[in-house]
Formats: sequence, C-alpha cells, structure tokens
Amino acid sequence: MAKFEASSSTQVPSTVGAGANQMKPYPLYLNGRWVRTQTTLAVVNPATAETFAEVCTVARVRVAEAVRDAHVAFQAWRQLTGKARGEYLRRVADELERRGEEIARTITKENGKPLAQSKAEVAMSVDHLCWFAGEARRAYGRAVPHQVDSKRHLVIKTPMGVVGAISPWNFPLVLAVRKVAPALAAGCTVILKPASATPLSAVALAECAEAAKLPGGVFQLVLGRSAEIAQEFLLNPLCRKITFTGSTEVGRTLIQGAAPVIKPLSLELGGHAPVLVFDDADLDAAVEGAMIAKFRNTGQSCVAANRIYVQRSTYERFLKLLTQRTCAMKVGDGLEDGVEIGPLINEDAVAKGVEHIQDALRRGARLLCGGKRADRKGWFLEPTVLADVPPASLCMSEETFAPVAPVSPFDTDSEAIEMANASPFGLSAYAFTRDISRAWRLMESLEAGTIGINDGVPTTSQCPFGGVKQSGWGRELGIEGLDAFLETKHVSFGVRM
Repeated sequence: MAKFEASSSTQVPSTVGAGANQMKPYPLYLNGRWVRTQTTLAVVNPATAETFAEVCTVARVRVAEAVRDAHVAFQAWRQLTGKARGEYLRRVADELERRGEEIARTITKENGKPLAQSKAEVAMSVDHLCWFAGEARRAYGRAVPHQVDSKRHLVIKTPMGVVGAISPWNFPLVLAVRKVAPALAAGCTVILKPASATPLSAVALAECAEAAKLPGGVFQLVLGRSAEIAQEFLLNPLCRKITFTGSTEVGRTLIQGAAPVIKPLSLELGGHAPVLVFDDADLDAAVEGAMIAKFRNTGQSCVAANRIYVQRSTYERFLKLLTQRTCAMKVGDGLEDGVEIGPLINEDAVAKGVEHIQDALRRGARLLCGGKRADRKGWFLEPTVLADVPPASLCMSEETFAPVAPVSPFDTDSEAIEMANASPFGLSAYAFTRDISRAWRLMESLEAGTIGINDGVPTTSQCPFGGVKQSGWGRELGIEGLDAFLETKHVSFGVRM
C-alpha cells in the first residue's frame, strides 16, 4: 500500500454537514502516493439524500504539481513498448474484475443505478481495459510509396504527452476508463478529474492502478473546484490534451478556454437520441429495445432515447406494450433486489423531469403512466410514458435525463428521418425495422455518431463512439480511441540511389 501524505490545502471548503464530520475521508492518488488534505467533499447517496462518505480535495496549485509529475513520468512511460503498457492495463483489468462486486455496490451507492447495471458497468470497464491493452501493440504508422526517386516517406505515431481527463457522474467508472485506458495505451500519462457527485468509483480505479504497480505519476486522481482544475488543464503548457464527457454547455466553455492556446480537445457532449419504430418491426423487440435505450441508468444517459417516433399503423399497439412494461417497473434503492429504476442524481434532476412532463401535458400530450415524483425518501421520479407529444415540447428538444418516454406518431420514412434529424445534437439514434433497404437508407441518412438498428445498446469496445453536430468532437473506443492520443508525423528521407 502506498504511503499517505498530508497536505495543508485549504482552497476547497468542505461541504460535509456536521453529522458527517467524523467520517474518515478518502485520499487522492498523486504521483504514486495516497494524499490526505484538510479539505473534503461530501458524497451523497441519491436513494436516501444522505451523505455517506467524504473525499479529499486539492487546490489548483496542487493540480499544477500533478501535471509536472505527470510530465516527468511521461518521459519513461512513453519509452515502454506497447506490449509492456498493455500488460499494465491487463493487471488493472484483473484487479477491477476481482473487486467487481464491491465496486459495483460503490457505483450504486454514489450514482443510484440498479446494482445489476453497476455490475454491467464494471464488466464493460474491464472489457475496455482489455481492448486497449491489445491496441497498445497496434499504434501503426505506415510506409508511403514515393513519387521522387531520391525520397522515401514514413508516417509514424507518437504519444501526445500529459492528458487531463474529465469524466461525468452518470457512468462514473466506465466513462473514466474510456479516457484513461486508451491514453495510457498510447504512451500518455493521465490526470483524472471525476465528477464531484461520484468520485468513489475513480478512487477505486486508482486503487486498481496502484495494485497493478503503475509507475508513479503515470495515473493520478484529483478532485476540487471544477473550474479551477479545468483552467489548469487548459493553460498549463505541459498538459497537451483534454478529454471531456459532459454537457454541451461546459463543452463550449472548454472550447473557448482552449482557443487562445490551441489546446487539443476530445469532447463527448449532450445527446437527444431519436427512436424510430416502423410498421414492419418486430414489435416486442422494438418495445424491449426502446425500454433499454430509454430507462437504462434511470434515463440518465447521453445516448438515452429522448424521442420515440412510431409509424401510425402500429402506434397504439406500441403504446400499449410500452405502457404495460413501464408501469410494471420496480422503483427503489438500486441495492434492493429486482429494482429497475433507481433515483435521479439530485433534486434538480427531479425538478427538471417534472417540468418536462408538465410542459408536455400543457401542450396536449397524454399521460399513460407515471408523471410525478415518487412518494419515498430520496430523489425518485416515477417512470413515465407520454403519448402524442407535440414537437414544441421541452422534452422534444432538451435532454430530459430522467425516466420520461415521450412518444409521437409518423406516417412516412422521409417524415421520420426529418423528425429524427431535427435536433442540434447527434450522438446516437435507434431504428427498428425488418426492411434491409430501409435500414441502409437510415444508416446513411440519420445524423448520429452511433446508430442502433434493431439494437438498444449498440456501444462496444471495438467500435468508435462519439457524436456529430453539437454532440462533440472526436471518437472514443475502437482504433479511433487510441489514435485520439497519438500525434501523426510525416518523415521524409532523402536518399541516394
């Protein structure tokens, strides 16, 4: 176990109430050491609205020190073979898998999602690590045929340097791993700043990195004021790239901050995914796919189904099946057996969900299920189905991030595609049809980075993930995920023949 280091940082005030002051705060992982500070942040269980843990925080000056340490560590880390870096990642994956049950419970306690979904998140994180452990060997360049006899050309790939990674609360482990694993595989060093609401998953990841004996400074964990940490990442010349998952609004702020120094960014931002259900679809499969796409993680997903469009001839049958399934969902603490809908992340999330429901109803939508806050402690909203939702409704243009399924009819293929693309976002889209020609038209016409055809969960380690339009820049996962952390260099050799 690494030694603990004390710090006198006082930049971030404690947000822990008096009743939680006796808790021993979790330390941060800095340059191969576990560091305790005098400032802490509360971690609240959304199922109870009560603080159950504290995590230490640091000021911007300490983040700058972490960047310097990461830069020093980069010099040796980049020299390792891809095979050697991959072996480190596999050891992290092994430790994560060994502690899977415990870490899944941690995810549920800080995020609220049902335990079965937290276990799936751990499993996907392990898969991401294993995928990039293999990809570390395949940072391929190429030899390019020459056009002049006295020249020869090579394209080589080299790691970018120190990476500042900022991960969100809705998938607190797997979305951190999507950034950390490819960056490390590429030969970069990483400083992870997790969401303040869900830092314990990142602490667990740091523990796994320590158990894997990653060299000091290669992976570090910081927590504190988000704006200050982002500013240090943006303005510190030793931090060569920022990778961020979160809201489009924060993404715009990062773009503005990166502009003066031309800082490279990878951005996975907001989504507003449409689901198209055609009259030739397997209706049971379409309902099941829409349920997963909509209600996974209690609707708190950037790829969640935000707008469901169903061809008119099958519209009422679809609504009946969707409503039956939704009304039967068990709501509760994610640690309870059989729970399918957990709490939302905080009180503001509940208020926004209720606002979107009431707005749709005022505009003429029909309420078929749910529609209000659940009558229990914590931040719960009943899973809700709305029919005949007008396009001007808030939920048809804004991310709801709640278990609210708005459904509207369409008549023709062209109308469905137009409705699906009528959004500034383009992270994901879903369609259900058995017509192969229609499927091809949808693949080419839908404006989204990921498209699920008869598939409610299309994301996978070996394929790229990211958005178009205002849903972000760049791609994670797949071979593109590794390339995001590599510089491409052309080398021209003058030769005598």
